[in-house]
Amino acid sequence: MSGIYLHIPFCKQACHYCDFHFSTNPQLMDKMVDVMCGELMLQKDYLGKSSQIKTIYFGGGTPSLLSPGQLEKLLDAVYENYAVSPEEVTLETNPDDLTSEKLQAFKSLGVDRLSIGIQSFNDQILKFCNRAHNAKESVQSIELAQNAGFQKLSIDLMYGFPAEDHQIWERDLQKAMEIDAGHISSYCLTIEPKTAFGVWAEKGKIHPNSDDFNAEQFEMLQEKMESNGYVQYEISNFGKPDAFAIHNSNYWKGVPYLGIGPSAHSFDGKNRQHNISNNVKYIKGIENDSPAIISDPLTDDDIINEYILTSLRTIWGTDLELLRNRHQLDLLGKHEPLIQTLQNEGLLVIRERKVILTKQGKLLADLIAEKLFI
Repeated sequence: MSGIYLHIPFCKQACHYCDFHFSTNPQLMDKMVDVMCGELMLQKDYLGKSSQIKTIYFGGGTPSLLSPGQLEKLLDAVYENYAVSPEEVTLETNPDDLTSEKLQAFKSLGVDRLSIGIQSFNDQILKFCNRAHNAKESVQSIELAQNAGFQKLSIDLMYGFPAEDHQIWERDLQKAMEIDAGHISSYCLTIEPKTAFGVWAEKGKIHPNSDDFNAEQFEMLQEKMESNGYVQYEISNFGKPDAFAIHNSNYWKGVPYLGIGPSAHSFDGKNRQHNISNNVKYIKGIENDSPAIISDPLTDDDIINEYILTSLRTIWGTDLELLRNRHQLDLLGKHEPLIQTLQNEGLLVIRERKVILTKQGKLLADLIAEKLFI
């Protein structure tokens, strides 16, 4: 079982918080689609000839900028070069890109899950972030998707915006629960150095919140989701029991995947690689049958540590028997005093031979994982 991720590196405009690879110049979009089809052919043996593709994920950037024809061309290339038995085909979208006609076209092509980049239902926050949509379009986009027959919907929400109190976040959470899309991905604002926010913070134009302030908003998120029947199946992801994202869940479980497009990352189960984060150089490399790929070889310890880091983020936890059988590692024996301390502090539990973080432990997930690394 494997997945394919396709990175569409184009956006209408640059959000002030974003440090992903993208371009606001759409002139190369047709060429990019053709070249990504070429990479799909060049990389068809990366996951192994017998590998079954179960999930396809269009990320970015803004994949909803693709025309139905461009999306169809990419999907055709996937089906022509891989053994595909899809359980989930996801398209990341922005609210302002969605029309009834476009949604019906996407659905007819086999897209069955939408991830809609709402970020906030507050117009001031959206303007502050330089988003291309407004709050009204956020609500309308979800209604359009539901009317088009999309039963698997996810909305993105951000918290941690500079503020004096939690009122805006409280209203965003309440609005999300009224809409009840079934899945919510929620991330704390991180101010990255080369973004507009990073520049503003350096100049003192904005002031990041304290860690305690952001932690309070995270706890509000957990409480609101739980009280409305959502399961925190991964630290930043909440879904109704039948609405978990399969593709992203597979990332956290260590399932191999192939990344296509500039800056896309891949994992074959033993090693990682990623494409160059430059549209022109990426295109040139594929056209010359010499893709600009950077290898990221992993040691056995790297693989174990990555598994600990990602699995601890989930409700399924770190499987002690998997580590013992696959890697000959007795994690409990190696870290017994530390694990006992973390249990006593209420940060994790051992259940059915799995190390699972508590609600409190999820606030310190990365720190705990680092302590458990070998």
